[in-house]
Amino acid sequence: MSTCIKNIGKLINPNADGTWEEINDAAILFDDKIIRYGRESEVLTDAKDAQIVDAGGRLVTPGLIDSHTHPAFAEARAVEFEMRNQGKSYQEIAVSGGGIRSSVRSLREISEDDLVERMLPRMDRFLTNGITTIEAKSGYGLSLEHELKQLCAIKRCDQEHPLSLVPTLLAAHEIPDEYRHDRKAYLNIVMNEIIPAVAERKLALFCDVFCEEGVYSTQESRTVLETGKKHGLIPKIHADQLTDTGAAELAADVGAISAEHLDFISDSGIAKMAEAGVVFTLLPGAVIFLGYNQYPPARKILQAGGNIAIATDFNPGSSATQNLSLMMTLCCVFCGLTTKEALWATTRGGARALNLEGKTGCIDAGVDADLVVWDCDEENLIPYYFGINQVRKVFKSGKLVVNNGLII
Repeated sequence: MSTCIKNIGKLINPNADGTWEEINDAAILFDDKIIRYGRESEVLTDAKDAQIVDAGGRLVTPGLIDSHTHPAFAEARAVEFEMRNQGKSYQEIAVSGGGIRSSVRSLREISEDDLVERMLPRMDRFLTNGITTIEAKSGYGLSLEHELKQLCAIKRCDQEHPLSLVPTLLAAHEIPDEYRHDRKAYLNIVMNEIIPAVAERKLALFCDVFCEEGVYSTQESRTVLETGKKHGLIPKIHADQLTDTGAAELAADVGAISAEHLDFISDSGIAKMAEAGVVFTLLPGAVIFLGYNQYPPARKILQAGGNIAIATDFNPGSSATQNLSLMMTLCCVFCGLTTKEALWATTRGGARALNLEGKTGCIDAGVDADLVVWDCDEENLIPYYFGINQVRKVFKSGKLVVNNGLII
């Protein structure tokens, strides 16, 4: 049976060119896909046999898309949060054996079943925050066995939970402890064992690398991403988060679909990425949570013709949040985005960063019926009430999965 949401005070649908379609007194008719939308008086003529849902004059948008997350971890790292509060830097903690390497050690100690059990409540929290699709990275295994374990757990969560998970291989996230003095040997494992095995099993769509001083150089990153491409994995890259490494330019050179972080991106990096059509994924949660003050230059990016996505970077170390609405607030306050620009970046922009444009991230006829009914009537109230979850209902592929803010 189809469903019709009526009495929508305002419907907002993002267009491909960065503009918006706005309809007051609207309705949407859908099954698992959007059938039609428009003025209520017009849509209701086709909804005689549909189940009716009354939006109560509220705002309706596409489901949010979180295009950069690390949800497949074993343990929180709240101890490191306290260490930073006492004056230690993220880099100091990492050098002493904390950071990503800490998450690697804890993940290797648990089974795939245990990992899935820990991940599923996190999937619930994404949904209750209005997020209907996430990208989910590996990168806490750093060996063939444990990277496969992570990606298999991600696949199982995608199958067992209403939330859509789009998998990314991030075996080049750090150098594992056992290869600290032989990084070349680990790189050979990534390129000759892990990437081929993941591609053969079809466990990932993307291949990512953390290109940063002290982690992977631009040349090493290029080699990893080109190897991934040979095996059918689309490149993504952690770029210019802590320093300007030239990773943004590399993203353009290798044809990456997106580059993430970009806090220290250069003007030439902006120009090259914009020209190449690489999506600029902004992760303000990591900036504020690590106590930094350098945010990506969003206005420069837009002026150069770049497309922006905003994501949470949800992970146990540097951005322990699943609140994508709060990330919109941070991008409005610290990056100079308007509310509509931020909302576009968390819907259509996120879809573009995951190669899902035309499938989700908008309310066009034929796309997945991923929808949010907000407990407000204007989009600017979403980031205005910062940190407050205003999600009332969520539909995923046409099914009501969140009602009155609670998982059904």
